[in-house]
Amino acid sequence: MPAALINGRVLTESGVVEGKAVLVKDGLILDVIEAAQTPSDAKPRDLKGGLLVPGFIDTQVNGGGGVLFNDAPTVETIATIGAAHRRFGTTGFLPTLISDDLRVVDQAMRATEEAIARGVPGVLGLHIEGPFLNPKRKGIHDAGKFRVIDDEALALLTSLKRGKTLVTLAPERTTPQIIRRLADAGVIVAAGHTNALYATMRQALEHGLTGFTHLFNAMSPLTSREPGAVGAALESPDAWCGIIVDGRHVDPVVLKIALRTRALDRFMLVTDAMPTVGLPDKRFNLQGRDIRVVDGVCVDDHGTLAGSDLDMIGAVRNAIDLLDLSLDDAVMMASHAPASFLGLGHGRGLIAPGYAADLCLLNDRLEVAATWIDGQEG
Repeated sequence: MPAALINGRVLTESGVVEGKAVLVKDGLILDVIEAAQTPSDAKPRDLKGGLLVPGFIDTQVNGGGGVLFNDAPTVETIATIGAAHRRFGTTGFLPTLISDDLRVVDQAMRATEEAIARGVPGVLGLHIEGPFLNPKRKGIHDAGKFRVIDDEALALLTSLKRGKTLVTLAPERTTPQIIRRLADAGVIVAAGHTNALYATMRQALEHGLTGFTHLFNAMSPLTSREPGAVGAALESPDAWCGIIVDGRHVDPVVLKIALRTRALDRFMLVTDAMPTVGLPDKRFNLQGRDIRVVDGVCVDDHGTLAGSDLDMIGAVRNAIDLLDLSLDDAVMMASHAPASFLGLGHGRGLIAPGYAADLCLLNDRLEVAATWIDGQEG
């Protein structure tokens, strides 16, 4: 028996439509049809006039619900993070491990495999952000953990048996050949915490790098005589750029200028979220440093940014309010754009027949009223 989501407005590829029913069965969207044609055997779910949009996909989630992935890279931690962010519309995510020892990277990879095998809702893979980064752009990362990608690290990074592996690295700290080997093995490679020159970035892009992690933050800037990593990102029509839209990580004016340089579907909203998301307690410990939330961003005692307290529906609202984007474009940057970056755009991130029934119901204030992951409401 299919479920029929009725009496709602539905955000489709052609815009928001009314008078439709979304049929869901076995975790997939069967069809989007006229409500009057809803099969008699379908189980109705009244959306009460709400707005049904594709569920959000967050490729950079360090923590949530009071836990940090680095502290305990386990299935239980992944489940807690997923549950915390689901309340804010995230139906797909990559638990993200910041720079740590290879032993911890291995634990995180095995936990991700097990989480997917157990059916933990929303887990799409793993983001390994470091430790292959540049100390000059370390941000909050512990430079004492940094290392180069040798044969041992390469074997580990290509060992995930379930889900997607995203690796953020500094291209100048490795070689184009290693980037190619990672990409050929199915690893998604992004540049971040990098001081690379433009020429180095171009080489990396030509050898399989396809993303930029938190554009503008912790990377060589665009200047008059050296375009740097930012210049390479904005010039490339094909690579995806993650952006943190909280009004603090990057000035909204800078982001609005960036959005004019290339297609919007190559930008994706990310949270870079920390354990405070979903909790009233806005303090936590990160690898021995006390972190607190100030004006919506996480900082250490020196004011260094340490991720965010942002959630995905908040990022969508900010994209509309701060960047002057339409609802359609903001949701696309939170759903189909990251799905495409992960190589999942053919089956996730849209409300269309054959796509995963990962859905988010919003009220008129753009607050999350309900979510579905693989057709299961929760």
